[in-house]
Amino acid sequence: MTSTSPRIVIVGGGFTGLFSARQLQRRIRHEAELLFVTPRNFMTYQPFLAEAATGAIEPRHVVVPLRRVLPRVEVLSARATRVAHRDHRVTVQPSEGPSYDISYDHLVLAVGAVTRLPPVPGLEECGIGFKRVEEAIALRNHVLSRLDLAETTRDAEVRRCALTFVVVGGGFAGIEALGELEDMTRSACRYYRHVRPADLRWMLVELTGRILHEVGEDVGRRAAAELSRRGIDLRLNTRVESAVDRRIRLSDGTELNAGTLVWTAGVHPHPMLRSTDLPLDEKGRVRVGTDLRVVGTDDAWSAGDCAAVPDLTNRGLTTPPTAQHAIRQARHLADNLVAVLRGESVRPYAHRYAGSIASLGLHKGVAELYGIQLHGLPAWVLHRTYHLTQIPTINRKVRIGSDWALAALFRRDLVSLGGERETSDSSEGTDVGPREHAAVH
Repeated sequence: MTSTSPRIVIVGGGFTGLFSARQLQRRIRHEAELLFVTPRNFMTYQPFLAEAATGAIEPRHVVVPLRRVLPRVEVLSARATRVAHRDHRVTVQPSEGPSYDISYDHLVLAVGAVTRLPPVPGLEECGIGFKRVEEAIALRNHVLSRLDLAETTRDAEVRRCALTFVVVGGGFAGIEALGELEDMTRSACRYYRHVRPADLRWMLVELTGRILHEVGEDVGRRAAAELSRRGIDLRLNTRVESAVDRRIRLSDGTELNAGTLVWTAGVHPHPMLRSTDLPLDEKGRVRVGTDLRVVGTDDAWSAGDCAAVPDLTNRGLTTPPTAQHAIRQARHLADNLVAVLRGESVRPYAHRYAGSIASLGLHKGVAELYGIQLHGLPAWVLHRTYHLTQIPTINRKVRIGSDWALAALFRRDLVSLGGERETSDSSEGTDVGPREHAAVH
C-alpha cells in the first residue's frame, strides 16, 4: 500500500463498526488504508448476552476478537474524543498517554448508543447494567450469591430481600435478561434445601403500557402472558422513583427491598457525537441521507444507533435501532463507500423489516416473522438458529454450538465465581453500542 492511498477511519466497535469494516476489508485490496478506532479489542454479540449470563454459553464465546476477524485493518484500542470533519481529523485517546490526531479521507462514524441513566436516587450505587459481557458475568455471580445468602441467613427480611429481583425496562434487553435469569434461578432451587421456586420474586418495571415495542402488539401480549404465567410480576405504566439502600419505590406506590436491581431501560446516542462538527437531529443522532452519507458531506458516513437513517419503507420515519438494520446498513454503507472510491454510483438504503425474535428462557420464546407469529419451542429454536448464523467467524459458531450441545447433555452449571466487590465494580460502566438486537432478516 502506498502512502498516497486514501485513508478510511472507522470509529466505533459495535455491530455497525465491525460489519462495515469486514465488508470494506473484503472489497478493498490496495485502494485504501483502513483504520478502526474503538476502546475495546472485541465486539460483544449482544443477542447472546442473556445466555452468557445464565451459563448456557461461555462468556468468552459471545465476543468477537477484532484483530482476528480484521487482519487487513489497523485496530487502534483507543477512545475517539473529537471529530473535526472540517479538518478531516479524529482525536483519539489511548488508555494511557497523551491523545493525538488521525487524519482521514473518509470517516465512518458508528459509535452507537449508550444507556440512559435517569437521576433516580440510589440507582448508580445499586443498579446493575446489562450491556457488556463483564456485566453479564457479574450479574450471574450476583444472582447466584443471593440464592446462597437466602439459604444461609436466619433473618427473614434479609432472606426476602435476597430473593427479590427487579428488572427495569421492557425492551429486548430487559425481557431476555429477565426470562433467562428467572429460568436459571428456578432450576437452581433444586440444589438448595430451603429455597423453593415459590420463594423467588421477580418483577419487571416498564414505563409504558406494553413490552417488546419492536414486535407486534399480539406478540408482546403473548410474551407478557408467558411471563405472568411463570409468576413474574409485571408493572406496566410504572417507573422507579428511588432505589436508595436497595429500597425500591415505584410510582404506583409500591415499596419493597430488592437484593438485585437490573437496569436496561432506555438508550440515547453516544455523547461523543456532541464533540463533532457534524449535523445532529433533535435526538442527538447524526443526520444522514438515504445513501448513508452524513448530510452536507461527501466523505463522512454513519449508520446504526447513532444515525438518523431515513426509512424508505415508512416515509417520514427513521429506521429502528435493531441489529437487523445495523448489520444491513453497515454492509450497504461499505458498498457505497467503495463505489465512491471507484467512481461508481451509490444506492439508497431500503430494507423492509422482516420481523423479530426474543428468547424468554430455556425452550421458551416469541417471534414474528413476515407476519407469522411463533411462541414456545419453535420461537426459541428460531432465535438460536438465526443468531448462530449471524455471529461472525466459524470459530465462534462452533464454540457456541458446542456449548449448547454440552448444555443439552448436562444440567446447568450454577457455580458463582467472584465476590461482591467484582459485582459492584462491574455495575459502574454502561457505555456500550447498539442494544435492541433481537431481529431477523
